[in-house]
Amino acid sequence: MKKHLTLAVAALALVIPGTSRGQVKIGFINTMTGAEAPIGENLTNGVELAVADLARQGVKVALVKQDDTGKPDKAMGAMEQLATGDEVAAIVGPYTSANANAVAKLAEQYKVPQVVPAAAKEEITKQGYKWVFRLNAPAHQYAQSLLDAALAFGKPASVAFVYESTDFGNSVSAAGKEYAKAKGLRVVADEAYQKGAADYRSTLTKLKAANPDLVFMVSYVADAILLMRQSREVGLRPQAFLGGGAGFDTAQFESEKDISTHVFSVTQWTPESSPQSTEFAERYKAKFGKKPTYHAACAYAAMMIVGEVAAKAGGNREKIREALETGAWSGTIMGDVRFQDGDGFTNQNRLVMPVIQYQGGASITVYPAKAAKKKPVYPFPGWK
Repeated sequence: MKKHLTLAVAALALVIPGTSRGQVKIGFINTMTGAEAPIGENLTNGVELAVADLARQGVKVALVKQDDTGKPDKAMGAMEQLATGDEVAAIVGPYTSANANAVAKLAEQYKVPQVVPAAAKEEITKQGYKWVFRLNAPAHQYAQSLLDAALAFGKPASVAFVYESTDFGNSVSAAGKEYAKAKGLRVVADEAYQKGAADYRSTLTKLKAANPDLVFMVSYVADAILLMRQSREVGLRPQAFLGGGAGFDTAQFESEKDISTHVFSVTQWTPESSPQSTEFAERYKAKFGKKPTYHAACAYAAMMIVGEVAAKAGGNREKIREALETGAWSGTIMGDVRFQDGDGFTNQNRLVMPVIQYQGGASITVYPAKAAKKKPVYPFPGWK
């Protein structure tokens, strides 16, 4: 384990030599309570591991946490406090797309470097902001990876979309519908819903009547599980269920084997993607008793980069921004990281998103072919 830790920390330490050893104050905005708290917990765990690793590296981070409860107004209040009251050098977070987008405006206003670890809404890095950086891939890549995988596995002709009416759900589904049409898939259903409802049977019954080859769902944890349970109840049986990350790529969803088996999900990261990722996953599981999700990995990598850069810059916000804008990081658990401009984005990291499928009670990478660990089960064989 000591060897694993040394390798994981050294991989990033080599990237930015000459790091200052003084303490640096960094803010962390996350959903620690509320409906999205189960996913938020993964980000908190990832950040805490990063802070511990940075300390072993000689970088002392004074972490100032703020709970946004999953609400944009709370996230904005947290940002106000961190930027003007606590005077942090930089900020990691928030998690949800609505909150990250709301905070980005204030990061630009107060000139505080913000690194978004896992929020997918397209517009976050499409507004020309100089102080906002995003590590994870945006919404269109969720949609493209999933649909490309389905088209590689079989010959679907139609797709139905069901998604929560939030910034994340609307953004991913909009990108999905546009890409589906470009690929010649007929969109036979387009169903938005208010998250947290107790019953989605009527919506799912409408989808069943449309007889889609693919069912593309975008949901957080509780809704992802309920949608799949009720899909089984109404007998919805497409060629494939496609989960747009978030709630479909969590330990909670994976543990629901009666409804998660054979479901596909897109993800920002997998434990088997690199030796560094495997080491991180082993240490995470040893400490927290469960395997990490991509949310944990993204948060870990974001905090490692921000901690290194902020320490080297002596906590100076402008120098941190410049270093994030011009820097490049190799050997991280998220692969090579570089915040770039292009295709309408500003300070956006380029990341290829793999597709997993739940098989035998575990998530297995099945796409792209060069990263696949097993063959996909396609079409969906039906409910047990």
